[in-house]
Amino acid sequence: MKKLLSPGIVVLFVGMIAMTQSSSPHGGGNEGVQGRLIGAWRLAWLEYEGADGKIHRENATGLLVFARDGHMSLQVMSKNPGAATDAERVQHEESGYQAFFGTFQLNESTHTVAYHVEGALERTLVGKDLPRALEFSGKQLIVNSTNPDEHWRVAWEHY
Repeated sequence: MKKLLSPGIVVLFVGMIAMTQSSSPHGGGNEGVQGRLIGAWRLAWLEYEGADGKIHRENATGLLVFARDGHMSLQVMSKNPGAATDAERVQHEESGYQAFFGTFQLNESTHTVAYHVEGALERTLVGKDLPRALEFSGKQLIVNSTNPDEHWRVAWEHY
């Protein structure tokens, strides 16, 4: 009887591991947009349309965090803040560092999120809502503004 229980326990253990991995932020895709969003993300790339009409990649680093309770925080630092001209500079990045925090409201059906800014390095952002479009591409979360006058995209990867 002892030999019959061992394979059963092994199958149960393997099944529990598979279920745990599929419910993690890095696992399967059954958790919905909110489940995939929660956690810490590192900046993979940031690109914007320059005055010349060409797409430029910013040499930057950053961190984006979404908490289960609806709070968020974002920090982005340009590694070469003086390299771009004022016309090419990404909105809100004049000093080469952008940071804000607050809450977020997700609309899973439209794959959009609105950041409700409670505090920011750039004080003019405080109290504003910043709507963003979301797209998952492989292991990346691609975010861009829903404002047609803003021409930038940012890709994040889970830590």
